[in-house]
Amino acid sequence: MLDVYIPEGALQPDAEAALLNRITEILIRNEGFDPADPVSRSVSWLWLHRPAGVYVGGQPAGAPRYKIVPSVPEGQLDEQQRANVIAEVTEAILDAENGAWPRDASRIWVFPTEIPEGHWGGWGRIRPLATILARLTGNDTKQARALARQRISASRAEHARLP
Repeated sequence: MLDVYIPEGALQPDAEAALLNRITEILIRNEGFDPADPVSRSVSWLWLHRPAGVYVGGQPAGAPRYKIVPSVPEGQLDEQQRANVIAEVTEAILDAENGAWPRDASRIWVFPTEIPEGHWGGWGRIRPLATILARLTGNDTKQARALARQRISASRAEHARLP
């Protein structure tokens, strides 16, 4: 899931459409799936938000500011994948501006967010990572559960190591 905040008029319409597709593909790929796979794409939703205004230090921003919030189930992105998402999304936005604004990465904030296991909801109920992985990988339930346990354990171990 992606929440993408782009001020009105910051990008040309065709560049914006291409950017939204590119951001979707970046997240899918970093989660470990094929961006061309129709199943992966069908569960990759993006909400485009148009802020009424963007202010810096209490004053209207002189150049567009962007906020991207990719939300994934716990265990879907490790530290390197989160870093990749941040770097790749930032570059994608700067590319989409096509020189209309100074190429300044400090105007772009990306906040990869993990939804704790047992808190991802869809179809009116909780969707554990194993259920999500079974659908996206085509693995049987037993394989998907093992993969989910492995990813969640690795994620929790990584977070325990962080300062």
